[in-house]
Amino acid sequence: MKKLIVMTALAALFVLPGSAQVQKSPSFDEVIHTRRSIRSYDATKKISEAEVRQLLTTVQEAPSWANQQPTKYYVAISPEKLAAVQDLVGGNKSRIIGAPVLIVSTYERGKSGFFQGNPANEVGDGWGAYDNGLSNCYLVLQARAMGFDTLIMGMREADKLRQLFAIPDNEAVMAVIALGYRAAEPFQPVHRPIDDIVKFY
Repeated sequence: MKKLIVMTALAALFVLPGSAQVQKSPSFDEVIHTRRSIRSYDATKKISEAEVRQLLTTVQEAPSWANQQPTKYYVAISPEKLAAVQDLVGGNKSRIIGAPVLIVSTYERGKSGFFQGNPANEVGDGWGAYDNGLSNCYLVLQARAMGFDTLIMGMREADKLRQLFAIPDNEAVMAVIALGYRAAEPFQPVHRPIDDIVKFY
């Protein structure tokens, strides 16, 4: 009888709300509505290489032109690389000091938007930037689903980042993305009225 009681108590640990064994995945709506561009990070919380690998494996599911997958990521996770990248993001440096991971996002030129080596339409290599944006969108949403926060930064010294990570010349450096945990709850931004951005015909 005692054994049955003990086994029942142990089983209950797996279903009790808040139990370490049970983690409810956020809904897509929760991910969308809680994702924010975070400009203050909790330096006491770290993210492992394994977690970054899990994140970027999911990001590979992002669509791209003819499945060209032009996006590449260069991950700064060591103290030395983090410090180096922090110095290359202009005025955002003070906003990302506590972020434990910084990711440089690039795309390979001449892949998306091309057919048999020629631009398929007038957008040309702009499709590479488009696909890079799709991948980065997956990144920030999956990061939020995993409990992380992000900031996409367009202010960056591309030539120095290229040298720091030995990024090939055929890749365009797009953004640096901070990855970490928010230090405080951000405010809710005001969005434009839907009729300002949508037209039905």
